[in-house]
Amino acid sequence: MISDYVNGLYVKDGRLVNARPDGETGIAEAARIKRAVKNDRKINQIAEGIELADNKKNWRELEF
Repeated sequence: MISDYVNGLYVKDGRLVNARPDGETGIAEAARIKRAVKNDRKINQIAEGIELADNKKNWRELEF
């Protein structure tokens, strides 16, 4: 652990190093989360469609 770590800043080899996370506003974070949720929904819809198509194909191949 770095002993002189203060508010995301520390000294390494005589130089001040910024280890702080990038700043992000609340609005930007909400927009990023909204895009991620929308993308997940699209992926789930595509996966469900593929699964339904496979089920229909398997159903047609059954013989009674």
